[in-house]
Amino acid sequence: MHEGLYPESVLVLLEGLVKVTCVTASGRESILGFCGGGELIGELAAINEQPHGSTVTTIGPVRAMVVSSRVFRAFVWERTGAAIAILRMLGDRFRDADRRLVEFGGGDALGRVASRLVELCDTYGEHSDRGVTIALPLSQDELAGWAGCSPKAVVNSLQTLRRLEIIETGRRQITILDVAGLRSRAAGVA
Repeated sequence: MHEGLYPESVLVLLEGLVKVTCVTASGRESILGFCGGGELIGELAAINEQPHGSTVTTIGPVRAMVVSSRVFRAFVWERTGAAIAILRMLGDRFRDADRRLVEFGGGDALGRVASRLVELCDTYGEHSDRGVTIALPLSQDELAGWAGCSPKAVVNSLQTLRRLEIIETGRRQITILDVAGLRSRAAGVA
């Protein structure tokens, strides 16, 4: 699905992971979030019959069920329970977006980077004896766009978190060594 194109279908993501991005006025890609199995993709554009507000790109293999926009709208219209479930899901997304707006307005780059890492840790982290490993193929530029800061600020934030022994980084992999410490940094507590 591509930002600006009219919706032809809604995807029900069965397996795998996708990233949701938007292009800024300066042409930079900014990550809005990630979606995994069980989530709907493109439902808002299909419901309001407006162009997609973002682009969705797979991260690795994905299995999805494709439902035409017309069939999806009819399904939602005929089933109150489905409409309420979708409203709840959209409410959660909007609440998360509001939380990020507040965070971006009041937090520094280190706090925003730490918040995104906490989010990845909680959602996609794999526990090991060293900590929690995030093995998503996420570049520093993508993390910068998602955290709402410059790539240089991400480099500096990751260096600070490494120096404090909160994280350890490898090629496209981050291990959270001190989850409580990372949560404190995300909350702006030194």
